[in-house]
Amino acid sequence: MHRKRTRFAARVHRVATALERRGIVATYELNDRLLANRSARRRYTHEPPVLDELQQGVLDQLRPEGYATIPFSELAPELWGELEQEAARFVAETETELAREKEGSESALRRREGKEFLVRKYAYDVELSLDDPWLRLGLNTRMLDIANAYLGMWAKLEYVDVWYTPPLEDPERRSSQRWHRDFNDRHLLKAFLYLVDVDEETGPFEYVPRTAPGNELEHLWPWRPLGENYPPEQELAEKIADRTVSFTAPKGTIIFCNTCGFHRGGFATGKARALATVTYSSPASLASLTERNFSIQSDGSNGLRPAQRYSVS
Repeated sequence: MHRKRTRFAARVHRVATALERRGIVATYELNDRLLANRSARRRYTHEPPVLDELQQGVLDQLRPEGYATIPFSELAPELWGELEQEAARFVAETETELAREKEGSESALRRREGKEFLVRKYAYDVELSLDDPWLRLGLNTRMLDIANAYLGMWAKLEYVDVWYTPPLEDPERRSSQRWHRDFNDRHLLKAFLYLVDVDEETGPFEYVPRTAPGNELEHLWPWRPLGENYPPEQELAEKIADRTVSFTAPKGTIIFCNTCGFHRGGFATGKARALATVTYSSPASLASLTERNFSIQSDGSNGLRPAQRYSVS
């Protein structure tokens, strides 16, 4: 009897989960087509950003390929020096705590279940002020203008963090170290700012160009809300062959990328990797598929420009 109840409960859970998923997908599609994203597109049409030559070059590569890279110092030189100092502090503190863990002591390092190989500065549920340098990275007008122009709407700043990946002894790739599409949104742009020199031993970010929605290879295990994000490794390898790009690059390189396309990273084998990352998505994503990992201290957004204020509202 107990066994039957257990099986029935499991079946009920599966049905409930399926119904919940359908509801989430329906909410996303409604907000994408008719509600939140329509309003964001209208705002963009009324106040489109004016891009300079550097920003336009990033956009011109992003649209067909799904990625673009430039030295961050060319985009926001006034911010890079401060970020470099903050990065050095984060790396030093993280390595001190990792050493404590090796000695058997507890540490205050932030990790997420399923991605224990990655140490995060903020993770989730953090309150940030507008003078936080990593939040200022995401709110930087030249960054945000690129995101808004690429998405064709006023974007939401969904995620801000700094990651540290120590070298791993495990030879098997896990979680986001494997090829996958991000589930967040079909309207998505991430930026990864390398805070150390990254070579093949440092776990470089890797990408398959033209696999984002709307591009040539979108049909390969296509993106869907809450869809299957991780295809069979061998089958995908046969499809993409020599089309992958590995971003080995010096410290200070920023990678803009639509991670709805296939990507992987963080498989550090010999050296630690540190990077900052921000995510821009559509209002429909925050209404259904994702949650912002930060909040702004009360009344903090009053001094922002309209597009900046909208991005954190």
